[in-house]
Amino acid sequence: MRTVEVLFVIIILIGALIITIQFAVLPPPHQAFGTNLRELSQSTLETLDIKGVLTETVFKDADDPAWGDLQRALSASLPPNVVYNLSVYDISTGSGEVINYHLAKSISDASFGVDSDAASLLVTSPNVTFTITPEKVGEKTGENNTLYILNCNDANGWWTVGYSAQTLALDLHNLLSPYFQTTVLVNSTSQLGQLLNGTLLTGGDGEKVEDAVVINTFGESVPIPSGYYTTVGYDPEADYKYAKYAWYLGQRTNQYNWTWVSIVGYPFYYVTNTAYFENDHNGWGIYGMKKIYQGGVNAFLQGLSNQAYTYNNASIIGRPGVVYLSSEAVDLCNYYGVYPAPYQTSDRALQSSILSTYDLVATEIFDRSPAHGNYIPAATYRHTGGGALTAIGLTRTPDIRVSVLALLMYYRPAVYKSEFGASCTSRVVVLQLGQQGGT
Repeated sequence: MRTVEVLFVIIILIGALIITIQFAVLPPPHQAFGTNLRELSQSTLETLDIKGVLTETVFKDADDPAWGDLQRALSASLPPNVVYNLSVYDISTGSGEVINYHLAKSISDASFGVDSDAASLLVTSPNVTFTITPEKVGEKTGENNTLYILNCNDANGWWTVGYSAQTLALDLHNLLSPYFQTTVLVNSTSQLGQLLNGTLLTGGDGEKVEDAVVINTFGESVPIPSGYYTTVGYDPEADYKYAKYAWYLGQRTNQYNWTWVSIVGYPFYYVTNTAYFENDHNGWGIYGMKKIYQGGVNAFLQGLSNQAYTYNNASIIGRPGVVYLSSEAVDLCNYYGVYPAPYQTSDRALQSSILSTYDLVATEIFDRSPAHGNYIPAATYRHTGGGALTAIGLTRTPDIRVSVLALLMYYRPAVYKSEFGASCTSRVVVLQLGQQGGT
């Protein structure tokens, strides 16, 4: 019986094999084991374009000698048994926004059988000039805001590991100055004192103290001019006596309608002046600064909201951990061409309760998950009566692109993109390949 069963199995298997062979459609040998013509065509076009041969040639006149050079480059790039036909098409837009393609030039080295494949590449003329013109912040409203960047040579930074404040000031200048009518570097604490008194630093027609943006490049410390040590910036009764200076900065921010920017960490945690605090350090060996601890940011917010100064050393800082840019912020990264890492680590985030305590409206750039919804990793906090604080509560080392993105997200200047020499600026190149001996 078992012998019969085995014979039946063998018959069934042989029958299945015969049926499979009869109905299976196998590719010709040159397709199964030969060159992938589409991939070869695409890679050849891209290689010639990278080398500059393709773009430089396809926009030339049909009788230009450069076409002969392109043919030789094509022949050298392809296997000996592969033939080609390269066609170049002009692109135009007709009525009803219909796109039309017109053959401009075609070159080939042989005729094709039925077996061939092709790829295409859109190339742009090297004679086309593209320009990007940013709108100036405040241009639409007539404010024409000035950008002030603290670059004080007599101050030290903290939580700016790997950078000096002066290096950060230069980078911020390069990234943000195109968006402002006037950009001014504040090169000393003395100049900062003049600015706080409403004095123009350059005397130029474009400089304007009101409605300005002031960026503190010193991280968790803030420069303090000598005139504020024992006057409006000093509270002899407080544990940390210079917290009142942060309150004064908040008052000035409200009065002048500034946007004060803290680029990283805990805002207003130290005051710094290397001459006056020459023998004082922050506990980590950085001299020229004094701690004002948690009372600094509280005092600033009091001043920003026109509240009377009261020394308050309570913490309003939390540590959400890893946070992610919002979808809106990611879209603006593409719009402005500013690309910080999409996720960051936040351990100096402000409590969301400050919004109601100080009448603030926040423009946030990171999503808040339910796990840490009571803290805002980074935002621009606008007081309803004027003035704002941009606080980037991320861990060191500072990524100034986050500060740039936060400001651009808050002010939303337009970016105007222009193209000159727009006639016949783009052409489509189609490269068809075939194998000799194919059927």
